[in-house]
Amino acid sequence: MIDNNIFSKIVNNKVKMNFIYKDKFVTVFNDINPKSLVHIIIIPNVYIKNLNYVNNSNIKILGKLLITSSKIAKEKKIDKSGYRVVINCNNHSGQEIDYLHLHLLGGNYLGDFVSVK
Repeated sequence: MIDNNIFSKIVNNKVKMNFIYKDKFVTVFNDINPKSLVHIIIIPNVYIKNLNYVNNSNIKILGKLLITSSKIAKEKKIDKSGYRVVINCNNHSGQEIDYLHLHLLGGNYLGDFVSVK
């Protein structure tokens, strides 16, 4: 059920969270189990289960997610050294929460691959 989804609760302020950024389109906060020095979660404020469920009606929110990633990378001063944006889709990718979300990773060398389960 979508109401029990942790990201839905965060978007709807039912879970106390220190937001890095929030507007009418996206919500941004630190990952509770970071995989790098900077590990930030960026979620749309509308529920989309994963990338398999996006369509043309989601173009604006998808753009906002990526623009916000870039903006936060600059604010965290990882834009020059480099950062990674990861979107997991379904179980084999490591997606643990059925809610489209981006992982913004940086602040240290990430190597060839970083698992963000």
